[in-house]
Amino acid sequence: MSEENDYEVLGEDFQNHDLSFKIIVIGDSGVGKSSLTTKATKDYFENYYSPTVGFEFYTFNVRINDKNIRLQIWDTCGQEVYRSLINGFYRSASLAILVYSIENQKSFNSLESWLNEIRTKGNPNVKLFLIGNKIDLKEKRKVSEEQAKKFQIDYGFDLFLETSAKTGYNTQKIFIEAARTLYEQNLNYKERISNASRDSNQAIIGFSQEHPTNLIVEEENDKKSKKCCL
Repeated sequence: MSEENDYEVLGEDFQNHDLSFKIIVIGDSGVGKSSLTTKATKDYFENYYSPTVGFEFYTFNVRINDKNIRLQIWDTCGQEVYRSLINGFYRSASLAILVYSIENQKSFNSLESWLNEIRTKGNPNVKLFLIGNKIDLKEKRKVSEEQAKKFQIDYGFDLFLETSAKTGYNTQKIFIEAARTLYEQNLNYKERISNASRDSNQAIIGFSQEHPTNLIVEEENDKKSKKCCL
């Protein structure tokens, strides 16, 4: 993943978007999913733990190169009793962020189950991030960085980061890299379509069936241009 300073974090109320994507945050209860998302989007950390019931919705706006990107973030509950409530969000997610706590081995062991859910109920083209939260508690660490990196490689995650919702370490980076990943995926798709169109109409028809339409929520400029022509 590129580390170039090719981005600018925009305000939460920023409205002029070129691209918009849906992201789902999943993992066991208590690993800090809501805290991570709140710290990244609102720069706020709540010391009191209150489990999410169902889901919470956040937005994160960032400019990648010359494109303004809006991330629609669905922070989900981790309690087993509520897991059926989030099944409907898997299919439309462009990217899934799987979170565990570095001081909770059980939360790491549960990742395979969460990964199985997103891969069976979500889109096969969904991008995957692995996040080890609560790095501020590293003196209580149960899951090593090496163990997590092996999991990342073995299961094909696009990114692995360790974070701290409490200190803010790497919290915004999660969503900056998410925007960059989806932006690059969109560029690659457009390039493949362009190449296919130069080959033959038949190639376009065949490729269009592969397009991950539910990964790209909307392209605002295209949407506006269509409206003006109605």
